[in-house]
Amino acid sequence: MKANEKDYQKYSDAIDRIQEGNEAMIELFNELEKDNPVISFNEEIMKSINKAKEKYGDEIIEQRINKVVAEMLSWLELTDPS
Repeated sequence: MKANEKDYQKYSDAIDRIQEGNEAMIELFNELEKDNPVISFNEEIMKSINKAKEKYGDEIIEQRINKVVAEMLSWLELTDPS
């Protein structure tokens, strides 16, 4: 393909921008952290949670789940005995 100086510069600039974008994507990828869920619910529980969220809304269900979990954790001795 033949190109004049103007076209050559356009392609060169475009390649530079693509390279900068690639470098930015690689940097973002390298900064990713794996998301490990605190609790893994089984499939049946997840279906029930999703149905409840659809019916009552995310915020209400999340609040209620947090209250239940907080209550359950209160039954455990989580501090080191001195």
